[in-house]
Amino acid sequence: MDFNELVQKRRSVRVFHPSSVEEDKLAKVLEAACLAPSAGNLQAYEIYLVAGENERNALARAAYGQDFIAAAPVALVFCAHPARSEPRYGRRGRDLYALQDVTIACCWAMLAAVAQGLATVWVGSFDPEEARHVIGAPEGQLPVAMLPIGYPGEDPPAKPRRDLEDLVHRVG
Repeated sequence: MDFNELVQKRRSVRVFHPSSVEEDKLAKVLEAACLAPSAGNLQAYEIYLVAGENERNALARAAYGQDFIAAAPVALVFCAHPARSEPRYGRRGRDLYALQDVTIACCWAMLAAVAQGLATVWVGSFDPEEARHVIGAPEGQLPVAMLPIGYPGEDPPAKPRRDLEDLVHRVG
């Protein structure tokens, strides 16, 4: 599928088929995240792969009862790692570039999952300290997004988007 078709196909899926995700497909998702652009190529982020049922249940609790996280066979937790960016870029690296790096990597993982016939949904509503505890991330790493991944158990319709005329502002 070409890139535009891939972008059109991506949906936020919250119902997952119980089938496990093949390791080769998961590897392609993780490789895409690793190849995402980052400030100074520092990759100021960490990815935690959560496959255990108990841990996925704990992530769902950390996400205020979003049980679909536990229903997915795997979840990725993307953490900003500001200490990787701060030495080169100072406060801007710590406060902005690390967040940009982790969100770009998560987006690339989402699209790679769709390209593999998998489904995802970006989860940003959760208690970051509780999530950090579940995954065992050290202090200084900030959980930014959870990405449950699995085969879709639903096919939600496309949601309306803003008109480009409302969204895009030409300058010059």
